[in-house]
Amino acid sequence: MTTARTHRQAQRRQALGLALGIGAALAAAAAQADDTVLRVHAAGSLRAALTDVARAFEATQPGLRVQLVLGASGLLKDRLAASEPSDVFASANMEHPQALATAGRAAAPQRFARNAMCALARPGLVLNADTVTALLLDPALKLGTSTPGADPAGDYAWQVFDRIEASGGRGAAAALKARALQLTGGPASPPPPPDRSAYGVLVAQGAADVFVTYCTAAVVAVRAPPGLQLQPLPAALTVSARYGV
Repeated sequence: MTTARTHRQAQRRQALGLALGIGAALAAAAAQADDTVLRVHAAGSLRAALTDVARAFEATQPGLRVQLVLGASGLLKDRLAASEPSDVFASANMEHPQALATAGRAAAPQRFARNAMCALARPGLVLNADTVTALLLDPALKLGTSTPGADPAGDYAWQVFDRIEASGGRGAAAALKARALQLTGGPASPPPPPDRSAYGVLVAQGAADVFVTYCTAAVVAVRAPPGLQLQPLPAALTVSARYGV
């Protein structure tokens, strides 16, 4: 089975999880809503799939509109903790919605989707299952990640670095974290382009040679511009991203 086919299937599974999980959350919120607008705060990695889910939901609920507020899950969590109104919070991890539930600001979260981490690389690099770890460790290459703490994609990248060390790369985790350019998901990060992958743009522009990001995001990134490459991480480095709502 090809990598592209595998990740198309992963995208379909994520879309199904969104349709079931977010659809149920929207229906529950609609039943309690006093307004005609349902405010959904959601991880930016859910943009494409959640837009489709929201439009489908609106078609079944005349008079209701779904307002999407997209961004890094950690930053959204902080805004919600500070009392920003919201009806649904779809996070790229379980910890942020659980923190709101513990504080009495949300119901206990449920997992509704999963993701994995991939390497996204510029043209010209030899990227495959045998070389991906060496490329990440190459100090001559610019290594991009999202921002840990603010964005779960950054936290998951840090976990990948820890796994590289655990698999035999002594001192690798500290070296990788020190080298990593935190290019997305932070409070001062530029907003992503509305019609293109932020990760793809950054790699294409040379801000990073290789970027550790969600596989579903990498699939979108390699569609344009041409020449970008994606590679799933080896089993020893696999980190499962669990999305909660």
